[in-house]
Amino acid sequence: MTTTLSAPRLTLSRMHAPTLHTIPAAVSANVERMRSATDARIMAVVKADGYGLGAVAVARAAVDAGAEWLGVTDAEDAAELRSASIEVPILAWLNPSGVDVARAVADRVDIAVGSVEELRQLLADVTALAAGPVRVHLHMDTGMARGGVPLDDWAELLRVARSGRGRIDVVGVMGHLPCADAADPSVNAPSVLRMRQARDAVLRAGFGPLLVHLAATSGTLTDSATHFDLVRVGAGLVGIDPSETVALHGAARLTASVVHSSVVPAGTPVGYGGAFVTERATRLSVVGVGYADGIPRELAAGAAVAIDGIRCPIVGRVSMDQIVVDTGDGIVPRGATAVVFGPEGGAVPSVQEWARWAGSIPHTIVTGIGARVERAIA
Repeated sequence: MTTTLSAPRLTLSRMHAPTLHTIPAAVSANVERMRSATDARIMAVVKADGYGLGAVAVARAAVDAGAEWLGVTDAEDAAELRSASIEVPILAWLNPSGVDVARAVADRVDIAVGSVEELRQLLADVTALAAGPVRVHLHMDTGMARGGVPLDDWAELLRVARSGRGRIDVVGVMGHLPCADAADPSVNAPSVLRMRQARDAVLRAGFGPLLVHLAATSGTLTDSATHFDLVRVGAGLVGIDPSETVALHGAARLTASVVHSSVVPAGTPVGYGGAFVTERATRLSVVGVGYADGIPRELAAGAAVAIDGIRCPIVGRVSMDQIVVDTGDGIVPRGATAVVFGPEGGAVPSVQEWARWAGSIPHTIVTGIGARVERAIA
């Protein structure tokens, strides 16, 4: 005999837009955790709009908790931070659109230089605009081949830097750890050695004092030999430890409204292509968020949201604007809140779970939330 369910009597409720909530208290707690792991100063890296959570909100929480520096992708990104009256030093180290040296000097932004050609261009720009001196961090390729000056070119870099005295001030040396996520100091040792060689060469060239920095979140938490003078914490601010050795505080919560609920019989295909077919009479709810909002389209079995303290599995394909969930025995009214991810635990999925369901890393989940999703401070 076929089992049927009566349609739920839905209670009218006010809808709310999909919203990504930033939790500053969690950011502050994560900075405090980093401070307990190192004697080095902390740079809070707020690139990609603070890992999708708002550069100003994340920066303020980090600075309030003791971060002494901020890191951004592009010198232009610093303008927003300065406009918000954030006064700590800022470093920009990618600058994919080039460097507006006048703006960098006006906004007191240090610039990282990752090639001899970049340094020559920077010197030419400073000369043409009479904007100097620009504070510079020399970027050594410590093993990633993803930017930075190879050791073989380091002597030429320093020759050019010496020729630019008065137009630039060399104040730092930086690199990256290619395998810090492995949480194995022996894997980091070659990069640490390269960093020391770079620092010593810069000091011999007559520059200094220097701020030397190599480690990001994983290095900060797992290998004190990588810390030098400053550590750059980015993902760790928002609760992501790529080494998966330390439980940090999730700083993001994504919510959306249930926009439709229904009861369907067994054998009902759900969503595009009928990729899921119900095996029984099933209560379904449609949540108003989809891949245009950053929900990964390809998800492993088990992907879910939380509604009223119950974990509800996603069924069928993710659509541009919607996902469908099986609400089990629950009668879910239109306007009910679904928590897509958050730090609460229990029924609420974490960002790390979403990364596993998507076959990705947590960074892509938080930075991938779309522009039409509203932002709020929790």
